[in-house]
Amino acid sequence: MPDNPPLKALPKIPCHVAVIMDGNGRWAKARGLPRIAGHRAGTENLRRVITACVEFGIKYLTIYAFSTENWGRPQEEVSGLMNIIEEVIERELSELHKQGVRLLHLGHLDGLSPNLREKVIKAVALTKNNDRLVLSIAFNYGGRDEIACAIRRMIDEGIKAEDVNETLISKYMFTDGVPDPDLIIRTSGEMRTSNFLIWQAAYSEWYTPQTLWPDFGREELYKAIEEYGKRDRRFGKISSEDYSNNQKPC
Repeated sequence: MPDNPPLKALPKIPCHVAVIMDGNGRWAKARGLPRIAGHRAGTENLRRVITACVEFGIKYLTIYAFSTENWGRPQEEVSGLMNIIEEVIERELSELHKQGVRLLHLGHLDGLSPNLREKVIKAVALTKNNDRLVLSIAFNYGGRDEIACAIRRMIDEGIKAEDVNETLISKYMFTDGVPDPDLIIRTSGEMRTSNFLIWQAAYSEWYTPQTLWPDFGREELYKAIEEYGKRDRRFGKISSEDYSNNQKPC
């Protein structure tokens, strides 16, 4: 039996899928393993999801890897997460580049070790011309912090109050140049935004399966996109007839 058996064609593919990768700790606990083992399993799973995104024709994938609030977790867990991120960059960067994946970093590099910071910068620079899939990694990221940073930058650059509008604010976000997410997936069934893309997610569709992130693979992603295809995206209007006018091309 093939590793990836063919699936029925999907009628509507979201341009941009964002994921809150939740449930790593519970996955590990259910198996009698330390929490860091769950984070490692979740990171290994990311490879499957990236491959599936390319297969399904998704152009933008954004993952929530580490929030500004996560620094408050036990130091052992934080250090373990940093080590995993560094290992992933070393192990996966070459293959991601080969597959045409462009890497973007959303958030701050402050607080990272000099070695990890340098690797993130080099990964972004190496893949900057790739266009098969744009993978944005929200690392040391917070949605409210992002908005505050945008406001500070506008003030520093002397933007007049009368010139401020939604389009201008979007240009000052970390996600400038990336379309707003069509579909946000939060695994493990939790129903919180957790400070993730709170500006960009104004009209995103949400999907919250009970599946824990390490178990969320190709078939689960397919189900999410299938469900997305059934949604009537009205963008505040009465019907979806203006969908194409609101949806920016990939």
